[in-house]
Formats: sequence, C-alpha cells, structure tokens
Amino acid sequence: MAEVRIRVNGATATLDIEPQVSLLDALREHLGLTGAKKGCAQGACGACTVLADGERIVSCLALAVQYEGREITTVEGLADGERLHPLQRAFIAHDGLQCGYCTPGQLCSAIGMLAEHRAGAPSAVTEQPPGLPEAPSGPPPALSEAEIRERMSGNLCRCGAYNGIVAAIQEVAATDAEMTR
Repeated sequence: MAEVRIRVNGATATLDIEPQVSLLDALREHLGLTGAKKGCAQGACGACTVLADGERIVSCLALAVQYEGREITTVEGLADGERLHPLQRAFIAHDGLQCGYCTPGQLCSAIGMLAEHRAGAPSAVTEQPPGLPEAPSGPPPALSEAEIRERMSGNLCRCGAYNGIVAAIQEVAATDAEMTR
C-alpha cells in the first residue's frame, strides 16, 4: 500500500492505495468523484480527461501515486458553487452534449486546450509563417473550427455532438480572447 496526498478540486485527500491504482480509479472508487468516466481504459477516448495542475491528462493511464502533491481538477470542480463554468454554460447553450457520457472529459479537455492555445502551443493545423522556427510572439490567432477539431481530437463523442462542442468552445474562446486584449 502507498499513502498518496493529492489536492482534488481544492481539497486535500490522503489515500491508502496500491501503487498500481490509476488516477481514474482513485477518483471514482476512493473519492466518489464519478464525473470522469471509464470509457476505453486505453487513453484513446478521452472520457476520463481531468486537469492536473491545469494541464489535461487522461486519468486512466496515470497512476495516482504519480500525482502526489499535485492539484487535480475534475468536472465536479469546474463550477463555482451554483455558477457553472463558462464552458459548461456554453455546452448547454449550443447543445454540446447528448447522452452526456463524454461531456466531463470534453469540458476538462477544452479548458486545458484553451490554456495551451493561450500559451502559444501549436497544433497540427496551426499555420506557421514560412521560415519561422517558432510561433510568433504576441497573442495567438483566433481558434478556427479546424483548429478546435484538431486540438480536441483525443476526445470522442459516440453521439456525434461535435458541432455543438466546437460552437461552445468557439464562443468561450472568443470571450477569452477579448479578456486577454
């Protein structure tokens, strides 16, 4: 057994678990946080995506012991009391969900993706001016539909709610871009 202390949604939790317990299982089975879903258990579907120190990870492939002392945010920690996170509100407004199984992972992934974009991380479809080895300085360009789809491609939706998901992310990204100017 290993004693692991992690911060989850702002509260410190101490777990006595076997070293091979995944972060997903620690969240779901030991802490009762069932928002992150067990989809494929292979890191391919994104249903288990959570934020670790603000970066998106697939929790089914992460060992809980690896996250000793780290801050984990699950979908349960996104809202501020009764006030939903802007992405949660946008997902509802744009019908970015149907059955809802993938939604927690989609939301956490979108939050992490927007932070990556703000930090200037390129994607496979990011246009780079010729001859520049790095992304240009300054604010990142607006997120196009293709850019969002590429950056969110690790999160699958069996229902096909992608159009609503992209529209929700575009809405929040536009607001986010206005706030960073």
